Amino acid sequence: MSLRSTHKKFRGTQGTSSVGQKQHKKMLQTGVIWGLTGTTMTSFMFFWAMYKQFVPPHLRAYVERYFYKMIRWISPNVHIKFTEYTDEGLKRSQAYNTIRNYLSSKSTALAKRLKANESKNSKSLVLSMDDHQEIEDEFEGVKVKWYSNVKVTQTQSNYGRSISDERRYFTLTFHRQHRGMVIETYLDHVLREGKAIGLKNRERKLYTNNSSQDWYSWRTAKWSNVPFHHPATFETLAMDPLKKEGIKKDLIKFSKGEEYYRKVGKPWKRGYLLFGPPGTGKSTMIAAIANFLDYDVYDLELTTVKDNSELKKLLLDTSGKSVIVIEDIDCSLELTGQRKKKKEEDDEEEKKEDEKKSKREKDEKLSKVTLSGLLNSIDGLWSACSSEKIIVFTTNFVDKLDPALIRRGRMDNHVEMSYCKFEAFKVLAKNYLEIETHDLFEEIERKLEETDMSPADVAETLMPKSDEEDADLCIKRLVKTLEEEKEKAKKLAEEEEKKKTEKEARNKKKAEEETEKKKTEEEEKKKKIESEEKKVKGAEANGIN
Repeated sequence: MSLRSTHKKFRGTQGTSSVGQKQHKKMLQTGVIWGLTGTTMTSFMFFWAMYKQFVPPHLRAYVERYFYKMIRWISPNVHIKFTEYTDEGLKRSQAYNTIRNYLSSKSTALAKRLKANESKNSKSLVLSMDDHQEIEDEFEGVKVKWYSNVKVTQTQSNYGRSISDERRYFTLTFHRQHRGMVIETYLDHVLREGKAIGLKNRERKLYTNNSSQDWYSWRTAKWSNVPFHHPATFETLAMDPLKKEGIKKDLIKFSKGEEYYRKVGKPWKRGYLLFGPPGTGKSTMIAAIANFLDYDVYDLELTTVKDNSELKKLLLDTSGKSVIVIEDIDCSLELTGQRKKKKEEDDEEEKKEDEKKSKREKDEKLSKVTLSGLLNSIDGLWSACSSEKIIVFTTNFVDKLDPALIRRGRMDNHVEMSYCKFEAFKVLAKNYLEIETHDLFEEIERKLEETDMSPADVAETLMPKSDEEDADLCIKRLVKTLEEEKEKAKKLAEEEEKKKTEKEARNKKKAEEETEKKKTEEEEKKKKIESEEKKVKGAEANGIN
């Protein structure tokens, strides 16, 4: 082996050793860094736990406020917060919902953690940004960041129960040099695009109010909802065509009347009172109105509302383009009985009133909603806090309602849902049997004028009960049913007349007995007085003697 080769081998060995030493030194440095990081994090977590546990809340708030002020002073970024509720939590923020719609289109591709919700007909899923996630957006070359946050606070109720209250909000972060562009241009773009996405993806809902005890639960809001898929339309509604056309024109005028209502100084709302016997299509009319205008429906159950204040909060939490419904208003907490009425002379009527009063007192233990509170909520100052709403009351007995509840201005359009007449029957025949003429139509028209039968009963009679039943059989069955109903009505009228006669006879007999009793009492009283006078005269005569 030559001297030159030996020298090269030595240098190679020395180079390999040097590389190994460098790698070993680098590994030691990395270990030291990780060790320091772990120690630092452990110490931080320890001091943070001690800080949260022993530092009073008011002092923590003071410290954190100035800490964030210092961070904002150092940081070049600007933060804008968009909360889910505005006006001290009374009303849902439209801006928050619009931003959520806008971000949903970005979340699928950019967010690391998503929330999956069922869409219409449950055929697909809609993905949105989960809580405590962030996505980046770019507009005209400027990059901004959106954060989805939720703040949970624990409060103690009057009953000693712990209540969780969730407050969600979005935070928009951007460099302060882009403040003008973001505020003046980007936010308008976000709201415009979000509104368009919301209209495109909008699924109409049927809402019902939750018990107020659960409003602040982590999973329960003021309203629960399901998709609204009721198939009723004005074309399938069993009603006189002229009356239907008048209602449709009124609804169209209302839906286009934002500027008109502002000009005349009225809140943009309209009231409908639907009254008539059971089975005449009041609920179907509500569904037809909602489908015609493409509105949501809020079914307000007053018996679950604790007081007038909570009623206002519920109505404030409803959205525009909606129909707010109180069905059977005459039965809701006996609101119509809160004003003084004349006493019924009949004993049976007094007994019924006592039963109603007892029921009302039981209901009032659960709800303290008053007639005045309801009137102020639907037609007072609070009614102007939201717009484009139709308020619908339904009742079977319109005469029982307080005039103040249904006056014009509150219930603007009074719609009587009557028994089935011939024009309504023709709609049902076309819907259920797909026929527009029949030999028995004239006879049915005559019988419908003589007999009170609800559209629901007529529809049930016309509906084929098997594949073997055809239109002719169903029409004949209706004729037979109308004859039977006419006989029932006749017998019922005879029974009512008989009861009325018997009642009058009982009252007459009772009056005669009262008169006879009074006469007998007067005669006995007269005899007693004469007897006393005789005794006095006898005593006086004995005293003289």
